Amino acid sequence: MGTTIFERARPAASVIAGALADTRSAPFWLDDVSPQTGYPTLTADLDCDLAIVGGGYLGLWTAVLAQQENPGARVVLLEARTIGWAASGRNGGFCEASLTHGEENGRRRWPTEIDRLTELGLKNLDEIERAVTELGLKCDFERTGAIDLAVEEHQVDWLREEPTGTDSVFLDAAALRAEVGSPTYLAGIWHKRSNALVHPGKLATELARVATELGVEIFEHTPVKNLDTQGLTPAQGTRLRTDSGVVRATKTALATNVFPSLLARNRLSTVPVYDYVLMTEPLSPDQLTAIGWQKRQGLSDLANQFHYYRLSADNRILFGGYDAIYHYGARVRSGYENRPESFQQLAGHFFTTFPQLAGLRFSHQWAGAIDTSTQFCAFYGTARGGRISYAAGFTGLGVAATHFAAKVMLDQLAERRTERTQLEMVRGRPLPFPPEPLASMGIQTTRWSLDRADHNRGRRNIILKTLDALGLGFDS
Repeated sequence: MGTTIFERARPAASVIAGALADTRSAPFWLDDVSPQTGYPTLTADLDCDLAIVGGGYLGLWTAVLAQQENPGARVVLLEARTIGWAASGRNGGFCEASLTHGEENGRRRWPTEIDRLTELGLKNLDEIERAVTELGLKCDFERTGAIDLAVEEHQVDWLREEPTGTDSVFLDAAALRAEVGSPTYLAGIWHKRSNALVHPGKLATELARVATELGVEIFEHTPVKNLDTQGLTPAQGTRLRTDSGVVRATKTALATNVFPSLLARNRLSTVPVYDYVLMTEPLSPDQLTAIGWQKRQGLSDLANQFHYYRLSADNRILFGGYDAIYHYGARVRSGYENRPESFQQLAGHFFTTFPQLAGLRFSHQWAGAIDTSTQFCAFYGTARGGRISYAAGFTGLGVAATHFAAKVMLDQLAERRTERTQLEMVRGRPLPFPPEPLASMGIQTTRWSLDRADHNRGRRNIILKTLDALGLGFDS
């Protein structure tokens, strides 16, 4: 079994320890938004036309689009904690066009639709870019594109098999290092249109601001305990019960991401997988010169256990990924966010990538739970006679896909037959995860196999080949 570049070129332990010495355990993106006054907690029963459960991107886009579509409707959004506090405020800030977690995953699952799905994904990203301008969303949106990086020789071969053109340019080692200076880079493909960068915390707070200006009522610290339709016709809707009041909604959109679904049918459709992230202090002019990166592209390597990284507006480097940790029982717990070994490993990989930045410190470290589905991208559906719609399972690529999903849910609730609702990707459902202990055994075995592949020139063992054959395989 071979080694990876991150094992062959480890930095000194003192470099890692010094960089992590005073790191704050909190998402930088949420620390970096202006102090918010917050939104009230529900204190009384109310009736509305549309209730939305969840105050992340999916819920917020649904609220904005619904209120724009029907300004006279009463739209209510219920958030268990605060706007954007979960995945929407903890991600890497990549706004990726793909609706299918990459072209390969989409082609394997929906071969007859993938070309159109790719077009719809790019159209969706264009719509988000327009919305940023038209709604005045101050969220550091940058259409910089992203580079897929080869850091091992076999990954260069993979890149050479990829189609290129005007919007996807192959970069050999010299051309790539002229863009971003890392001794680990062997080749890359710069996808110039299919990715943007955004400040996750600002996007969430700005969407909430716009929603309320349009007339949406947002309630924080108002977790929904259950959905009740007993004695109600589909036209009368659903009762959403909270500790402090009941909301009766004609239509309901569920945007609860990784948290246990309010619909029993979806309880085994996602599992939480924890992802870990570091953020550096702002780079000095000399440090920026040392690495180049003048065009500010997003970056990610091609390993199964991959890293993603990007520059913030104030020239910090976010560096995340690699570890993807599942905990027995599929629970979401704040205690899982503190994993020193993951942060130390990430710090080591960072200084392997940029040895010229030794001495730079990390200001923030955090983690978040990814709502992983067995098809590695979102699934959609309706329940209770069409009065409830839902989307979940974005598997880490929800920053842009939630905008598309919001449109799907609103189409479904309005019983509109659109191109979106007729997609096989939208009409189908992923296989559920098995119950414990099988879920934990399967996930941990898969993760072990992916690590072995990364140490064996990408060669997939019999376990991964079997999962591929069953439609459950994954690579980055």
